[in-house]
Formats: sequence, C-alpha cells, structure tokens
Amino acid sequence: MSVRDAEARGRHLLVVDDDDRIRELLKEYLARAGFRVTAASGGAPARRLVESFNFDLAVLDVMMPGEDGFSFTRWLREQRGPAGRTPILMLTARGDPGDRIEGLKLGADDYLPKPFEPEELLLRIEAILRRAQDRAAPGEGPLSLGRCTFDPARGELTCDGELVRLTEAEVALLRQLSRTPHEAVDRMELARGSVDPSGRAVDVQVTRLRRKIETDHKAPRYLQTVRGVGYMLAPD
Repeated sequence: MSVRDAEARGRHLLVVDDDDRIRELLKEYLARAGFRVTAASGGAPARRLVESFNFDLAVLDVMMPGEDGFSFTRWLREQRGPAGRTPILMLTARGDPGDRIEGLKLGADDYLPKPFEPEELLLRIEAILRRAQDRAAPGEGPLSLGRCTFDPARGELTCDGELVRLTEAEVALLRQLSRTPHEAVDRMELARGSVDPSGRAVDVQVTRLRRKIETDHKAPRYLQTVRGVGYMLAPD
C-alpha cells in the first residue's frame, strides 16, 4: 500500500538529514509517491527553507551535527502562523523510549526508528496528513474553556484573546474530544493511529494541552481525566 498520487499531489514535504545518501533516497522515494520534496542537510539550511516555504510535513532526523532534531523541533514549534504547526515525523536510529517521549514533548507528531520499511514511512506520513486535514462535523461551533476558546472548524485555540500554538496532533486530539463534550472518550480510541498506540502519546499531548488551557494544570477543570476510561472535555 502506498500514498495515492491524488492525495500526495501538491503536498510539500521537508526532509532534513545530514546523511547525503539517506537524504537523496528519501527525496527520490517520496517524490515517486507523488510528493513535492525539498531537502536540507541540517538545521541551519532547514530554518532558511521554513522561512521561505510553507511545508505540509517535515521528515526530520534527530542525530545531526550542530543543531540536532530536538533543537530544530523546539525552534519550529516557536514559530508563528502555519510554520509553527507543521507536522513533524522524526526519523532516527535513536529508538530509546525516552527519546521518543522527548520528541513528543517538544511537539513531534510521530517517531519512526531506523532502519524502517519505506512502506511504513509512507503509511505514517499518510496518517499524519490525514489527521492534519481532519475537520470538525458541520454545525460544531467554538467551545468556551474558561479564559480559552477552541474552534474545532478552524483548529484554533485562543487564550486571553491570543492565538495559542498547537501541533496538529494536539488539534486532532481536541477535535476528537470536542465532538462529544462532557462525555468520556476511551484513551485507546484517542490513541488509535498515534505514534504510540499504548496511549503514552495521548498522555503527553494531554499534559501539554493542560499547560496551555488550564489555570492550574495540576487540577484540570476543562480537560479532565476519567479514571478507568480516558479523557473528557468539559466546556462551560
């Protein structure tokens, strides 16, 4: 199975890897799948590209000389506008669970250890882009979360009148929860299709969202844990 050309056409991917051979192989493989691909050999040239182009997704190596993938992810998430919400798929030989959690905490959407099967890479890219395209059901309006407001249709969170940066994974999670406000959603249902089907990725995203939404993230009012089930969004 591969990403359909019709789905991939026009999608612009950024590939960042210091290994010339891997970078060119990825660029060629993804281009054959129908994507438009721009490649960079490290963090500095990648930053310049992000400032010049809008990318639909970044495929990012972690182990690079100079600026590593974690540092670049942190920088990207600090950018305003669409750049700051660019989905990130990390490709790395570092398969340690601690590294995966660190990447998720910084805002990565998925994490694929090397060596990997090209077909799995395409499937993961397809899943991330599908989540990024997810739209709320017709008729769903903005939800009031105290000092914050979440608009499912636009995928935007504002707090105290200011737009809050969200990753695409965080937007997808809020949209899932907003479809059934005041109702618990099973944790494993939320984890379906995520980087970690065990649910740890969802837990990390919930923790990040609580820090953005809640007045006291240790005593959440709006993004609640339902013991034995999962999580619930409780708007005003």
